[in-house]
Amino acid sequence: MLFAHDTECGLTAAAALVNTAGPDREGLPDVAALDGFFTTHGWSGRHEHTEVELRQVRALRPRLRRIWDTDTDGVVEIVNTLLRESHALPQLIRHDDEPYHLHAVPRDAPLATRMAVEAAMAVADLVRMNELSRLRHCAHPDCDDVLVDLSKNRSRRFCDGSCGNRAAVSAYRARRAASPS
Repeated sequence: MLFAHDTECGLTAAAALVNTAGPDREGLPDVAALDGFFTTHGWSGRHEHTEVELRQVRALRPRLRRIWDTDTDGVVEIVNTLLRESHALPQLIRHDDEPYHLHAVPRDAPLATRMAVEAAMAVADLVRMNELSRLRHCAHPDCDDVLVDLSKNRSRRFCDGSCGNRAAVSAYRARRAASPS
């Protein structure tokens, strides 16, 4: 593990949330999809299962995407704004058989607020450790997803989708086409 468990979880969930929105796709089309996202990413605490909550979570996505698209000073501004708006007050918490980790808003805060703060706290760790280069865009030319490179050697280039496989197949076909028969 390169970072604290809650940092890695926050970064991974933030990237996954950003990637639910795309130019020709909606990864959170309804409350049931948000329920699945909530479960998949191990969220706990308040979850209202409402259209209002879904709209609030969707509204967070472009704000988080900006983190991948700006320089360090811009990231710091986004992080500080998210924390300030949420009235974040970091505290060590232990729940659900997890070790102590930081929560900066109560577990009964709205889901979108908790998502914003978890992402902001995780990105703050990257800023403090001068590791913002771990936030990347997928290298596949047909993909606009973002990723967090948690590999030790900083070698991850593709998102969790099938982009890595598609790139490998394309490279293989190009090599085959270029080799004399």
